[in-house]
Amino acid sequence: MARRRTSRSRNSSSTSASTESPKEQTDGKMALRVTTSEKTKKSRKKPKTLVSKKQAAKINAMKPKKPPTAFFYYLEDFRKEYQEQNPDVKSMRDVGKACGEKWKTMTYEEKVQYYDIATEKRAEFDRAIAEFEKRKETGDFDELKDDSDFDE
Repeated sequence: MARRRTSRSRNSSSTSASTESPKEQTDGKMALRVTTSEKTKKSRKKPKTLVSKKQAAKINAMKPKKPPTAFFYYLEDFRKEYQEQNPDVKSMRDVGKACGEKWKTMTYEEKVQYYDIATEKRAEFDRAIAEFEKRKETGDFDELKDDSDFDE
């Protein structure tokens, strides 16, 4: 069941509140409300990481990239054939549309060769990412430590 709100609108009740300052009145005395304390300020600090942001960016740049899907391997072959047959078409949009339509009409047997390529590349990627994660956990990125901005 939905509750009905009172007939008072927010504007009418807030007009009296808007004239008040952030101070509260208690027994005729004004009291100022403190919102933060020293404890909350200290707890908001972020913990320091072992790796600087610059080093983390270099490590992430070394992360293996995901391989293309079967469709993109097909697109490479299709683009070559399509441009030979239609040299006047320069728009990648038109090539992509034609490729997508052809891909939809292809049978599974025709697509298998591209799926095989994609699964091989995906297996290579999985091995590479496992190795990368292992190196990242052990901190085995020695070439980054030797690479500094300043010569001492």
